[in-house]
Amino acid sequence: MPSVTSSPPSPSPSSPRTVAPTTAAPVTHYENFPVASLLCPPRLRQPIAAIYAFARTADDIADEGQATAAERLADLATYRAELRAVAAGQPPGARWAGVFGPLQAALHSHQLPVRLLKDLLDAFAQDVAMTEAGASYADRTQLLDYCRRSANPVGRLLLHLYGVQDEAALRESDAICSALQLINFWQDLSVDLPRARHYLTDADCAAHGVARAELAAQQRSAATDALILDGAAWARALMLEGAPLVRRLPGRAGWELRLVVQGGLTILDKVEALQGASLCRRPVLGPLDWLRMAGRALTM
Repeated sequence: MPSVTSSPPSPSPSSPRTVAPTTAAPVTHYENFPVASLLCPPRLRQPIAAIYAFARTADDIADEGQATAAERLADLATYRAELRAVAAGQPPGARWAGVFGPLQAALHSHQLPVRLLKDLLDAFAQDVAMTEAGASYADRTQLLDYCRRSANPVGRLLLHLYGVQDEAALRESDAICSALQLINFWQDLSVDLPRARHYLTDADCAAHGVARAELAAQQRSAATDALILDGAAWARALMLEGAPLVRRLPGRAGWELRLVVQGGLTILDKVEALQGASLCRRPVLGPLDWLRMAGRALTM
């Protein structure tokens, strides 16, 4: 399913983000996977676009511009209050009317689970606080708990729209979405580390004998290479665990999910081909990779 959470892995060089954190301007971010694309049933394009705009705008509040951490957290709290208000049937306020107007319509017409939208906001606020503190995750359990709120809600919202609610499908969706979030982390190490964003866990660093100072300085070594490749292998195993979901979803949804899964796996191919150099250089996909993804999708 399309990843519409914070900074999913990009299939080609990303363009600058151009939406200010507090505006309701049209979303012009580069993303790797289609949102409300031609593969999506027409009846679901509006609610999917509404979910995307909600998540993307919240991510901008948390991540873009020159606001302080305190200002970002205050804006996210206001954004959460606006979600509560429109979910209760109140008209959207002027500040984010372009986001909450369509979202309110989707909430009403498709009975979207508001809890999942709140989980996304929890994750964005956590990211602000963690980055401000320069904090890191203790272990993979903690990091997956972040993914549970930052990524998994998107897949569950889309399954809700498609009318798929069985437990096996939800587990596979969670695995795919968490894998996509991890892939984003390993793709963006060279971008995140200078911004004091630490997603390689303390336990994994200790297991490979890598100090935080080495990562912050982007000092590549055999140990950092092994650490990054271990993270990539973890993400690949998680993606393969969820991949059977492509055969559970009917028609266009299943085909779009095939492309999403193959996009993530192809980024992992690039990370692994760099043999740890993604610590210093962000891997991206080219035109031939898109053809390879399409071919692999056909054979899933």
